[in-house]
Amino acid sequence: MSVLRMRDNIERWLIHEGLSFEEVKNTENSFQILVKHAGQYGIPVEIFEPKAQSGVIVVGAKAIMKNNQIARYLGFNEEEKEIFEKKVSDFCNSIHAINKIITEDGKQKIEVYFVLEDKENINQQTVFDATDKVSECMKKLQDF
Repeated sequence: MSVLRMRDNIERWLIHEGLSFEEVKNTENSFQILVKHAGQYGIPVEIFEPKAQSGVIVVGAKAIMKNNQIARYLGFNEEEKEIFEKKVSDFCNSIHAINKIITEDGKQKIEVYFVLEDKENINQQTVFDATDKVSECMKKLQDF
């Protein structure tokens, strides 16, 4: 399926579900869409195709660490940061999500992603199932 066709399909599915979204410019991705309120918890979710992985659709979200968590994290030495990142990674693995800790807009964030690799079976249902999983994971991550 072509990039343009996949993006058009995803946009059509979002419109069909009554979800508001916007296109995001990102040079690393063929396309990127930000869904403003997705899943059962109404969180912002990104859907994109990495340029380096044609035919792969990624559905993910970012959790901003709370100020006290950021202060604590920034005060960690390298070993303590590795231990913290391993705990977050182990937790995300337990809920079958890919994760990464990043700094963006001056804030520490935890990204959680689900990767849809079987382009023959990427359809409205699989995209919304992944969106629901991301929403649920973000809720569990916030409770973690």
